[in-house]
Amino acid sequence: MSTPSSTPVFRFAPSPNGRLHLGHAYSALCNERAARRVRGRLLLRIEDIDPTRCRREFEDAIVEDLAWLGIAFDGAIRRQSEQIDDYDAALQRLQSRDLVYPCLCTRGEIAKAGSGARDPDGAPLHRGRCVGVAPQEIVARLVAGEPAALRLDLARARALAPVELSWREFGEGESGRNIVAAPEAWGDVVLRGKERPAAYHLAVVVDDAAQGVSDVVRGRDLYASTSVHRLLQALLGLPAPRYHHHRLALGADGAKLSKSAASLSLAALREAGLGAREIRAALGFEPDVATSLRVTLS
Repeated sequence: MSTPSSTPVFRFAPSPNGRLHLGHAYSALCNERAARRVRGRLLLRIEDIDPTRCRREFEDAIVEDLAWLGIAFDGAIRRQSEQIDDYDAALQRLQSRDLVYPCLCTRGEIAKAGSGARDPDGAPLHRGRCVGVAPQEIVARLVAGEPAALRLDLARARALAPVELSWREFGEGESGRNIVAAPEAWGDVVLRGKERPAAYHLAVVVDDAAQGVSDVVRGRDLYASTSVHRLLQALLGLPAPRYHHHRLALGADGAKLSKSAASLSLAALREAGLGAREIRAALGFEPDVATSLRVTLS
């Protein structure tokens, strides 16, 4: 892990599974502004842990779009695909404390056992060990080489973590307030998928610690995830950053902009003739620049 520094460290961490849109631009610019205000460092991390969706051509496009916006980063890019040993080491530490177990359950089996309960991301809530597969069958299938997801045993993890688990939340510039973490809302989260070397929740806390990140600036859609991240940080003995969850850019239908919804990309806006300063103005970062682009933030 990195050596603690008195210089604040921020990071922008997109996934290269599509082109950046205005929501990404807002998050990147929030990070840039926050780092500049405290003379901190701004790092770029590429979260390419999903081999089925992430492509190098999208990473190249991300770098191009961010440069066009005028955002400069410090140091080399950190790619999650190059940090597998770090994630394995963190998993082994958790496994050594009997906090991880293999799971062969399907989403349907989990949903049925949970009577429709969902985690904050909308996935079926998994509570306890495998609910659809008998222990003897699990062993036999694992011996036969069937891949399994690795899940966190939440009940045991919660018992070993500090009773008062919380984080400091600063939103978009307000005074910090203490937020009590509620990882129970996530159930037994996946730490390594059947086809992924690490799941988001594990990778992000390992990466933030390795990069010495002091301030995490990201969208409100990840607010609930912070509870899981604080639990993993406590279990792994990792430092807790300050958190700043910002507003989200919304489309005309009021929904969050996303790659899956094919939201208009920065590249498309550029091709339509908009300049970088107009994009920044539409998002509230260039108050003296006129722009016809309208963006709703909420």
